[in-house]
Amino acid sequence: MNRSKGFTLIELLVVIAIIAILMGILMPVLSKVRKQAKAAACQASLHQWTIIWSMFTSENDGFFHEGRGGESQDSIDRWPVVMRGKYGNDKMRLCPMASKPQSEGGLNPEAAWGVFSDGTFGSYGLNEWVLNRGSNTAGGQASNYWQNINNIKPTSKVPVFLDCYWYDVWVHSVDQPPQEDGATAGMAGSNEIRRVCLNRHQYAVNCAFADWSIRKVELKELWTLKWHKNYFTRGPWTLAGNVDPDRWPKWMKSLTDY
Repeated sequence: MNRSKGFTLIELLVVIAIIAILMGILMPVLSKVRKQAKAAACQASLHQWTIIWSMFTSENDGFFHEGRGGESQDSIDRWPVVMRGKYGNDKMRLCPMASKPQSEGGLNPEAAWGVFSDGTFGSYGLNEWVLNRGSNTAGGQASNYWQNINNIKPTSKVPVFLDCYWYDVWVHSVDQPPQEDGATAGMAGSNEIRRVCLNRHQYAVNCAFADWSIRKVELKELWTLKWHKNYFTRGPWTLAGNVDPDRWPKWMKSLTDY
């Protein structure tokens, strides 16, 4: 009698080994594709925000809102509240790579800020130097604020809205990079560039600029952007400022210099 021949144990083990090898090859590729898809979705979200910010400034003769930032005792003057009537969908405050607040287990660099007492949280931040602040600004830095979109030059170099660990950021040219990827502790008032120096999109962040363009900004390039009116773009962490390559933290040394 003829008998149907089945697989031997060795044949099964070979098939399983081949599948394991293929999975080992495909998983990193699939992971990279997923991250690229999330980065594209992030840029699409930022594009929607450029429309929102453009509408807001147009309706206010070019001026941004005043804002009070960290010294505010409530959320009233923070952009998530000021702009709420413009965006509506709370998910718009979230980069797809950072949708879980740290208070709920999210880990940097892929963590959202919040949740605040009013329920707001997100993973984008505003360059607070664009705000419409006057002579009452603390620290004698009133002249640094752009205040009005029409004051900004060059618009393609001034960041407005970007991936951020906090809802706002004040960057200075002497700010130091985080010593480890995702290290954001102890930065309020100084070294705030750490809020945006995040390995969120393959050692880069997505940024909306004052000309309402969107692009990926590599981490070392952050120090060369024109954050405020008097920002020195040839600072000590730039090639133009003769940065010492050995000063960079170990996790950033191999990144492209700017």
